[in-house]
Amino acid sequence: MTSQVEMLIRKAVTGGALKVAEFNRWRPRGAVATNPFLTGIHKPVEDEVTLEYPEVTGTIPPELDGCYMRNGPNPIEANPATYHWFIGDGMIHGLRLKGGKALWYKNRWVRTTTVSKALKEAPAPGPRHGPFDTVNTNVLGYAGKVWALVEAGSFPVELDGDLNTIAHNPFGGTLHGAFTAHPHMDPDTGEFHAICYDGQIPDTVRYVVVGTDGRVRRDEPIAVEHGPSIHDCMITENYVIVLDLPVTFSMKLLLAGHSFPYAWNPKHKARVGLLPRSKQGEILWCDVKPCYVFHPANAYERADGKVVFDACVHDTMFARSAHGPDSEGLNLERWTIDPGARSVDRCVIDPAGQEFPRIDERRTGKPYRFVYTMAVKNGSAEAITETRLFKHDLETGQREIHDFGPGRLPGEFVFIPRTGDAAEDDGWLMGFVIDTRSGTTDYAILDARNFSGPPQAEVHLARRIPPGFHGNWVATGPRHR
Repeated sequence: MTSQVEMLIRKAVTGGALKVAEFNRWRPRGAVATNPFLTGIHKPVEDEVTLEYPEVTGTIPPELDGCYMRNGPNPIEANPATYHWFIGDGMIHGLRLKGGKALWYKNRWVRTTTVSKALKEAPAPGPRHGPFDTVNTNVLGYAGKVWALVEAGSFPVELDGDLNTIAHNPFGGTLHGAFTAHPHMDPDTGEFHAICYDGQIPDTVRYVVVGTDGRVRRDEPIAVEHGPSIHDCMITENYVIVLDLPVTFSMKLLLAGHSFPYAWNPKHKARVGLLPRSKQGEILWCDVKPCYVFHPANAYERADGKVVFDACVHDTMFARSAHGPDSEGLNLERWTIDPGARSVDRCVIDPAGQEFPRIDERRTGKPYRFVYTMAVKNGSAEAITETRLFKHDLETGQREIHDFGPGRLPGEFVFIPRTGDAAEDDGWLMGFVIDTRSGTTDYAILDARNFSGPPQAEVHLARRIPPGFHGNWVATGPRHR
């Protein structure tokens, strides 16, 4: 059990522990090996730009009217000895499409206290949650607004359609704690469902539901131990799936000045929780062999009451590296969770290293057929060197490959259906592709039904966009120009 002393230290936001940590974070460390997340393709860009009417090859589907936005770390300043990929200042990269044309590309830092100070601007309005207000992981449209998101601390940040920060906004004052980078929308109700954790509160995580009006309508505590890192969750018709896995808060790392104080903890029991979405019934915990999941693909319930859960699964995480993900084993798995027996049966769908799974989100929480992933070399996300995307047909077991060619490195690609009632793979996949040879980036649009064929269109950006985390297509609305 977590000691009372440790709980008090973590909750002392302005207390001695965080002061020691902040001092050690910036303390010179002598000769330091090159930090892989501050150099090469990860080297931060130093400015904000607008590129109007960038060059296009191929044909942009005229149906696409909106903006693709992606969030990721881009630190204004960092100590290479203590910098971790997950904590850099957030930067939004966006591409506006309309009428078969690319109107502009823009990049803008999310205005946090550190960013505003460095840019000599007044602080962005809105309340803060805790001492750090970095928001660097995801960006999406919901309830008529655009939101930048992060887990474990900061409130969401509201953006306008030009990627500018409007305010730090805890859903109109209804969010009373940390949120998540990965809420999941129920396609039937339109509500967002999330599992949220806070590094200062080691014994509790929270199930939060945000209504279609953009206000929190449910905030339910879940008892845990050791302060687990829960990056994502998944929903089914009747459950929210809670991943309580052995990456936990480390006071030792915090006091040593490490900017991301979470590490593999073999003493922490690995388990999966099925929490009823109706407000009746206790959470059902099922033990699972120790592993770590950043990103589920999807989940659904079978007629026999068992729950199918598909995810990219790491054998361990944060066991060696102080700078970023470090697992040696990674594959796409299917877990069959039996609520009656409280058991989890694990089966490998594909042993190849892969991450950032995306689906047709109209199928969230329902039976589905296709999942799209990004290849990762040797099961490790530390060095992004793979040129391939995968399309899995879970019905036939086939895997298709799209290879962008030598030196061209894709990130996460998102699926956009051609129409609201189109078939599950009738649409487009879109995302950024870094060209390491020219130091530029292309925005590629693939026809999902011609996955291995050439892109339908590529927007050529005379600029390197560093690898980031998550993005989404935000259809045209009142905040877009």
